[in-house]
This record gives sequence, C-alpha cells and structure tokens, in this order.
Amino acid sequence: MIRAGRQHLVRTLADLAAQRGVGIDRYNRLKPYAAEGFPAPVSSKESRTRLYDGEQVDAYLLGKPVPPLPEEEDDGDLLDRRECAALIGVSPRSWDVYKNDPALTEAKVEAGGVEHWPRRAVKEFQAGRPGREASATAGGRPPRTGDQVPRDQVPALVAELLDADPAVSAATVTAQLGVHRDTAQDALTRLRADRIADHIEAHPTPTLTPAAAAAQLGYPAGQVRRATARAEVVLRARHVAPYLAGVAAALHRAGWATRETEPDVQFPGDDRVVAALVLDGAQAPAPALVWDERYGWRTAASRRHPITKGAVPPSEGGGVRYLTGGITPPPGDVVTALTP
Repeated sequence: MIRAGRQHLVRTLADLAAQRGVGIDRYNRLKPYAAEGFPAPVSSKESRTRLYDGEQVDAYLLGKPVPPLPEEEDDGDLLDRRECAALIGVSPRSWDVYKNDPALTEAKVEAGGVEHWPRRAVKEFQAGRPGREASATAGGRPPRTGDQVPRDQVPALVAELLDADPAVSAATVTAQLGVHRDTAQDALTRLRADRIADHIEAHPTPTLTPAAAAAQLGYPAGQVRRATARAEVVLRARHVAPYLAGVAAALHRAGWATRETEPDVQFPGDDRVVAALVLDGAQAPAPALVWDERYGWRTAASRRHPITKGAVPPSEGGGVRYLTGGITPPPGDVVTALTP
C-alpha cells in the first residue's frame, strides 16, 4: 500500500529506468530491483504494476540506509484493488464491481497509473455495504416486494457466496441476500460462465471443455447447463473482441464516432454474440452499427436501442441495411461499405 502522505513519492519501473538513464526494456532485463537490499515494492504482491517509494529508492542508490515506511495504519493510506478486497473480506473480482459505487468512484485516486482508494473510504463503504442486513435474515425476500439489494451490487455479493461455496444454489442466494429467485439464478449463471471461460483460457488444452472446467471448479453438473453454454459464447466474444475494437477505431478515425468507445457486447439467449457501436458523429452515415456473429454487420435506425429485442434480425429498410463482405470483413472494408 501507499502510506498516507506519500503518494507524491510513488515511482513506477519506467520512472526507475529513466532515473538510471536506460529504457524500460533494458531495465527489466537488468533487473536491478532484484538485487539484495533493494527496497520492496509498495504495490500489493500480485499487482501487475510495480510501484516503489521514491525516498527509499533514492537512499538505496546513494548507499544510505533505506528509511522504513510507517507501520501504523492510517485512514489516509492508499490501497489498490487487492488490498481493498482483503480489507473488507471479499475477492478482487467482487471489488471490481463494488468500486463502481458512487462514493468509491469519487474517492478513487491514481498513483503510478494504478487505481487506489483511501482506507477511510473503503471502511466507510464496508460499514454501509448493501446486503449486510439482508443476508442476516433467514427468510429471504419478503412476499410481493422487490429485491432487497440494489441490482448493481448483486454480482459482487453473489460472487462472495460463490467464492465460499462453488455449489451454492439460487435458493440459497435468495435466502441470503433477499433477492428474487430469477435475479439469483441469472447472477450465478453469468458468474459461473465467466469463471469457466477464465479457467479454460488459463488452462488451454483441447480436452478441457466447459463442462469439464465446471467440474474442476466444483460446480454441480445439474446447476450449470446454462452456464456452460454461456461460457462458450463468452469465449467466442473474447476471441472476436480485438476485431470489434479495430472496427470501432476505424469508425472513430473516419469521424463517425466522437470517441473510440468499447462496443456494447450482448449475449441474447446465452447462445450468440451481438455487438453494437453507436455512431454519434455529425456526418455519420447511420445512427449505429450492429454486428451479429451469424450475419455480420448491419446498420441500425436507433442510437438508443440499436439491438432489437431478443436480437431478432430486422428486415432491411427503414434505416436498416446489411453490409456485404462476410461475417468479419476488415475494418477498412466496413468503413468503405458505409461511405455514401
């Protein structure tokens, strides 16, 4: 963690390389930070980005005693995502959902290009975390009432239950959180599908099917039919993501999108991949573009709802036009096909 009042001292590996007068690639090959006595990173152990305390590094390079960092906890300490998750007793994946809470969004700071949150903000969030009261009740959701937990907090709360028990059922989630059975089942399906896909990508072997990955993760076969089917779709979406990003970049360069935004990817019916790109430029040839893994690209007549209900392919006309060139034409060809 970054101790209170020391954010201005944070240095990245790139900073240390520049201090030594070499490029980052050469610095990583030399690995001077692996030498005995070199100060330990202030970033969490498994963080992808190493951060160091500049005062400690300077003292080491000058051959002086390395000053210790404060040991006492302070509400001004800055914690990264893993440290925040550990502080409130959840997984880092759960924190990735919790961090979207407005109070945490406002409190977030970046140090060395890494998101951090003050200890005080994390503790305040924990004290009022949604679902804590609901999970203490044994009766689940009262009859004729809505979900007792805000929808945007449900995935993180369900993730905690799934972390604790891979075989957790929708009925248990309903009882613990006070949400509708359908809400619980949908959250479990999505989480398990994502984790099955993660597991397959982390262990790329031809024999590792979604069903086999689910078994290795401890998910009961009778509970994961939808999750395994969705995992296959998630994997296809991840495979095509670089292509969709390339098309988004080409549309932005053409001036038809004011920002190079991520496509809105959806999995209607949990059995196919559909993505939408809004074209909000002044000279855009259509309000939006929709990509369907079965049919390729088509224009959409609405920016607000470019993907039709159920992703049913609309007929041509009324602002809808199917582009030629196959399922994944090169980004430049998509631009050409749209050019008036």
